[in-house]
Amino acid sequence: MRVIVADQAGVCFGVKRALDLVNKEAEKGGGLATLGPLIHNPQVVKALEEKGVRVVRSVEEVAHGAIVMPSHGVPREVLLAAEDAGLRIVDATCPFVAVVHRKVEELARNGYTVVVVGDAGHSEVKAILSAAGKDALVISSAEEARRIDWSGKKVGIVSQTTQTPERFGEVVGIIAARAREVAAHNTICYATYDRQTAARKLAPQVEAMFVVGGRNSANTNRLVDICRESGVPTYHIETANEIRPEWVNGMHVVGLTAGASTPEWIIDEVKARLEEMN
Repeated sequence: MRVIVADQAGVCFGVKRALDLVNKEAEKGGGLATLGPLIHNPQVVKALEEKGVRVVRSVEEVAHGAIVMPSHGVPREVLLAAEDAGLRIVDATCPFVAVVHRKVEELARNGYTVVVVGDAGHSEVKAILSAAGKDALVISSAEEARRIDWSGKKVGIVSQTTQTPERFGEVVGIIAARAREVAAHNTICYATYDRQTAARKLAPQVEAMFVVGGRNSANTNRLVDICRESGVPTYHIETANEIRPEWVNGMHVVGLTAGASTPEWIIDEVKARLEEMN
């Protein structure tokens, strides 16, 4: 079986930075906790736990030492709670996510109703909303944008970093046609865009696509959507052990891509497993 790996796949700059920070802190000893999963990849989180880096659900679970803020960011009140508790804060927030926070803070100060194009339940979006203030809202689709009366409003729009440019552009277009004023900032991460573009290019050239990454990873799920939209059979997996031989029976060439939280060793294992199959 020939396996073609997308030109852009796997760990991005923000994830690598977060992992480097945490691994360096873990070497110091003295106890280290991450507030929720550091990144949206269960295998990496497990590997960190084996190094003594535990995952906590709230600041209150950490009595002393250091606490790591995850790469997708946290609401402002969480940071304040950690400071009040006297904990040493290791901020692993992706620099691209931090830019979105600054953008929405500026928009809110200038009197714009802040709109975040993204998935309302995602941790990154919750943190962005906190930075934007109480009047911010999340739009996840063009249909949602059409249901709101934007007339007379001054609207500032940003994007969750893992959204597709197509969805962001569509929502911006709908709001711009109805609102009094619109200030739109394309805050989609270039690494996310590059991975999406590479997956879209590769999918029509193969008989099946394998997308590797955490099932709780927004950017990985977006890659799955893109591959499926091409019409090719698409399989979202986290590890090589999930691959079923019947998925590739009779195939000669398949494609492989991975989300921005997927380390190279997992991609290599999946590629090797596929190459073993006839």
